[in-house]
Amino acid sequence: SDLQKHVERGELLQPLIFVLLVLCSVLLYFKVSLMDPGFVKPEEEGKEGEDKGQGAVIPQIPGDIKLRRCGYCLVKQPMRAKHCQLCQHCVRRYDHHCPWLENCVGERNHPLFIVYLSVQLVVLLWGGQVTWSGLYFGQSWELLKHNIFLLVSFLLILIFTIVVLLLLISHLYLISCNTTTWEFMSHHRISYLRHSELENPFDQGIILNLWRFFC
Repeated sequence: SDLQKHVERGELLQPLIFVLLVLCSVLLYFKVSLMDPGFVKPEEEGKEGEDKGQGAVIPQIPGDIKLRRCGYCLVKQPMRAKHCQLCQHCVRRYDHHCPWLENCVGERNHPLFIVYLSVQLVVLLWGGQVTWSGLYFGQSWELLKHNIFLLVSFLLILIFTIVVLLLLISHLYLISCNTTTWEFMSHHRISYLRHSELENPFDQGIILNLWRFFC
């Protein structure tokens, strides 16, 4: 049959891989958007190791900076945690609230968020290449009309690709510095950063920062 011939020639392998990547992207989206990003729970107060996964508190941070109680949910905030008024919870190692996910990006789902962006970027690049290869460039207006759907699709894919690429690069840069989007944008308003002798007291070198984040 024709299907068997396509399989034997390996012509169905690439479409199958593309569909699997799209499916993986969708599953990652729901996983990141539905999972607990690292909500601080009241019953966790007083437990040891509150800063697990958030980067060690090194001596350059003044010792007189104490954990404060959140004015909204009244839990004692670990260092690097922040209250999200949209989620109505304090989030450990808070990075940002993503409107596309309708969830915070924090200690627990930040690595998966990076994986999701990476898979999404591959899907967009692949889709852009397929769309571009289908365009036929000619001087006739009729040819342009026949290509208008592919052309609009390519422009939309190009815009989303640029957005995802810039977002991924910015997050990888911040991760390599062991800082978060919130800390980077609000450095002057955060007590443990404002009173620290170092600009970023959590930075332990690119390799160790990446290792601790992903592993």
